[in-house]
Amino acid sequence: MRTAEVYQNGKLAGLLNEDDRRNYTFVYDDEYFTDGSAPAISLTLPKSQKEFSSEILFPFFFNMLSEGVNRKLQSRTLQIDEKDHFGLLLATANIDTIGAITIKQINK
Repeated sequence: MRTAEVYQNGKLAGLLNEDDRRNYTFVYDDEYFTDGSAPAISLTLPKSQKEFSSEILFPFFFNMLSEGVNRKLQSRTLQIDEKDHFGLLLATANIDTIGAITIKQINK
């Protein structure tokens, strides 16, 4: 199992978990969820519910990944399987992302 913290403009928004490559969950942080001024991290993960599950990496997070030649280059450079979407997300979405979301791996 791999877990990452999801930040919205530097504020902890929730946790993203991968149990295996066919079982993903996103859970809003309690404080973030109850903060009426904090927006949902995406339209597909609304704050109308606290927990989401999926058999694939949520499209919102998948779309944070590079494509094509850039993904191949990242995979080779980082020595991460090109099909390990969660691993690539952890390695590439923690510092300089387009938009307000950053991902930080939790080492357990």
